[in-house]
Amino acid sequence: MSHHTIELHRVLKASPDMVFRAFLAPAALAKWLPPHGYVCTVEHLDAREGGLFKMAFTNFRSGQSHSFGGQYLELKPGELIRYIDKFDDPNLPDPMEVTVTLTAVSCGTELKIRQQGVPQVIPAESCYLGWQDSLAMLALLVEAQLPEQS
Repeated sequence: MSHHTIELHRVLKASPDMVFRAFLAPAALAKWLPPHGYVCTVEHLDAREGGLFKMAFTNFRSGQSHSFGGQYLELKPGELIRYIDKFDDPNLPDPMEVTVTLTAVSCGTELKIRQQGVPQVIPAESCYLGWQDSLAMLALLVEAQLPEQS
């Protein structure tokens, strides 16, 4: 099966630690990761090197869902998240490797995402559109100016 690589870049007005947390907290992931029109159920997430995760995206309109899971390969707080991601669909058997790099910059965090091994049957432009939705939701989550509670 043929594959391609997706690369994304965004600057967020939030600290690297805040962005790192948003990638590993189940409730945060469920809020920002699914593209528009989908909801996410995080079934399991063990946020440590070697830890496993399992979740599903459900199309809100049709009710159809696809589940996927993986394993965290490398976690460096506020700097790096590297994991294997694999669809449960037997027609998409090959794993993808995702590398998330976080770099502190003057106005927040430079975020770079590299998703390798995306199956060719998933058009690259669809991946980019989905990630654009997700990253816009991530920005809304981590850039929110909320009052501190005592």
